[in-house]
Amino acid sequence: MQEAARAAGKSEILDQYAADYPVDPERGPHDQPQSMCPAFGSLRVGLRMKRTATVLSGSACCVYGLTFTSHFYGARRTVGYVPFSSETLVTGKLFEDIKEAVEDLADPEHYDTIVVTNLCVPTASGVPLRLLKKQINGVRIIGIDVPGFGIPTHAEAKDVLAGAMLKYAREEVAAGPVAAPKERSDKPTVALLGEMFPADPVVIGQMLEPLGLAAGPVVPTREWRELYSALDCSVAAAIHPFYTASIREFQAAGRPVIGSAPVGVDGTAAWLQSIRDELGLAQEAVDGVKDAMTGAIKGALAANPIKGRITVSGYEGSELLVARLLIESGADVPYVGTACPATQWSDQDREWLEVMGVRVNYRASLEEDIAAVEEFRPDLAIGTTPVVQHAKAKAIPALYFTNLISARPLMGPAGAGSLAQVINAAMGNKARFDKMRDFFEGVGTEHAAGVWEDTPVDRPKFRKKYAALNEAARKASEAVGT
Repeated sequence: MQEAARAAGKSEILDQYAADYPVDPERGPHDQPQSMCPAFGSLRVGLRMKRTATVLSGSACCVYGLTFTSHFYGARRTVGYVPFSSETLVTGKLFEDIKEAVEDLADPEHYDTIVVTNLCVPTASGVPLRLLKKQINGVRIIGIDVPGFGIPTHAEAKDVLAGAMLKYAREEVAAGPVAAPKERSDKPTVALLGEMFPADPVVIGQMLEPLGLAAGPVVPTREWRELYSALDCSVAAAIHPFYTASIREFQAAGRPVIGSAPVGVDGTAAWLQSIRDELGLAQEAVDGVKDAMTGAIKGALAANPIKGRITVSGYEGSELLVARLLIESGADVPYVGTACPATQWSDQDREWLEVMGVRVNYRASLEEDIAAVEEFRPDLAIGTTPVVQHAKAKAIPALYFTNLISARPLMGPAGAGSLAQVINAAMGNKARFDKMRDFFEGVGTEHAAGVWEDTPVDRPKFRKKYAALNEAARKASEAVGT
């Protein structure tokens, strides 16, 4: 599909994606992590924004799955769909159908923006969303390609749409006056990059207030005018370090960018120092805030200790931050796997973790995360659904990163100790897992998996025979025409 997309005129966008979201071609079958469909990330960003219409162009099965997942996560917004057939795809009629749908939707009474997303098939076929008008009846039109073969994870697809919106907003600001945001601080602001637990921006704002600063909008934003406020910041903080396209827009607007986050004692002190260094604040004032915050964090960590070995993996992009907090809480964390790529904005976190003896694995595959569970035999495995499933099958307590870890504050004093209750409760269930494993030992595994009246007889000779026949057939098919 990637070759077809390039042949259809999508080389420029695919080259940009390859630069923004790199994968390691030497990793063989694991050059692309096993995330959910990446378009879910950009879809989620658009559906969370007020006065924003979302239109998908792709195979019906893909649109169904994405729509289902978006509503599962509480979108409560209409998802538009432009269907196609082989005829409309190859004749160019699909683009005309998309254009007509956008023109019908472009009602300024209801929308500020319409986001049109090409999924895999329209992208591979070269459907040219760039030819859509940039504005219809005062409604902004943003077309993006989010193919599974060009964007490795759904987390990075959030950046595709956030970056496209920031670019559009930046060009609006450059062209002339724009609508003032509903809320605008009279202090210099720090824009926050990456989806966070709602309490985290509030906590960051409390840290910044004594320094004469304010927390700016969180990107991805919830409404269009917040993009202007974000671009008007004094510094942008890449809390989630993989928002490469968004960072490019902040830099184009002349805004400095810092990495890491105010997580734990060391992380909070280093992050505040980065703010000071970028903005030239008085060191004495920053030291005072550091002392107050790190003192409160130390107290919270001491009151909520975590004892045990924990492996961490996920595809949200905040895995390294969570590992830092767990280590400062007292946990032994030998392995952190993240499906996201290494960037300069996560270097501080990686370097800190490596000093602590942690193996940090960027672009981690499911197989590598499971291998880490097997290698380290942790008291708790934090990871994606299949990692959790594997760990529990081995009687190892496990927690799903996205729903149970991301759904808690991480920053400052509020984040310190926030994980302890759920982590310690999970590790306390070890005896229950042992009991269940012993009770169900050997039931419904391997060849006997499923429900049977009579337990199937394993026939390894048959498997070996047909494996050899399949291999011979594969080699024969490869030899055709050579």
